[in-house]
Amino acid sequence: MLSEEDAQYTGARIEGEVVTLDFVKKMMNDFKNQKHLHKRYAYQIVLEVREMLRAMPSLVDINVPDSHLFTICGDVHGQFYDLLNIFELNGLPSEENPYLFNGDFVDRGSFSVEVILTLFAFKCMCPTAMHLARGNHESKSMNKIYGFEGEVKSKLGETFVELFAEVFCYLPLAHVINEKIFVVHGGLFSVDGVKLSDIQAIDRFCEPPEEGLMCELLWSDPQPQHGRGPSKRGVGLSFGEDVTKRFLQENNLDLVVRSHEVKEEGYEIEHDGKLITVFSAPNYCDQVTIVHIRMSSRWHMLAISCGCSHDPIQSVAAA
Repeated sequence: MLSEEDAQYTGARIEGEVVTLDFVKKMMNDFKNQKHLHKRYAYQIVLEVREMLRAMPSLVDINVPDSHLFTICGDVHGQFYDLLNIFELNGLPSEENPYLFNGDFVDRGSFSVEVILTLFAFKCMCPTAMHLARGNHESKSMNKIYGFEGEVKSKLGETFVELFAEVFCYLPLAHVINEKIFVVHGGLFSVDGVKLSDIQAIDRFCEPPEEGLMCELLWSDPQPQHGRGPSKRGVGLSFGEDVTKRFLQENNLDLVVRSHEVKEEGYEIEHDGKLITVFSAPNYCDQVTIVHIRMSSRWHMLAISCGCSHDPIQSVAAA
């Protein structure tokens, strides 16, 4: 029960133990009007997601049935109104309309709490409708520097800072769609021969290290030259087309989809069509960018959508 001092709370409420679509819609509308969710319900959502994520592997396999759509979103960075725009353009998450948000949900923007609670609430409502991957900003050090820690203290209190930090450590590091599309926040590795089983074996329940496979998954970027080079970020590395193609061939994959990097058009296709970067935070590039994947038994089609409509601006087919 809510205490007497909270009796005037008129915001979204979870009735019982189940997060429903009606609750999520009410919560999002409250957030849109810059009203806060009661801490009781925020706590319930975060704890439920914590248990879900803790039980998941470091590398998650996703099966998209033939002719079904699957949407990948890049960095959102606390831009709640742009998240609403994505859902307005592309529909709310559901079993029939699943999403993968590919890391960097928080920091920089002013509404990181609203973004993460919305994504987590959809995960509670329907786990198969909302897939979440860890980005380099889902970490204590980045949250302290780039704003999420302070925002959480202001809106929810000190206890939630440590709770979010714990939950972020349980986020999966990468996803594979229909055994063919590798989706990761950052990029590939400083050594050849890394197999999907090596990623699966990573003990991710920690703050990101400064080197090694986990670090590189969260931090690395593609480069136009072949081979490998130092990272412009000082963490991870830059990797070329030859590195991408060897990784795909060794793991019987067709494509890498990643985020992490601002692109002027909101996306970029690189490495001879074998790597796509999608960056969905429109305050960086003035448009919402998402990737639609439609699967069949023999091929997959990716439609990269930007702006204010569903119309694809770029399509990629891969056998």
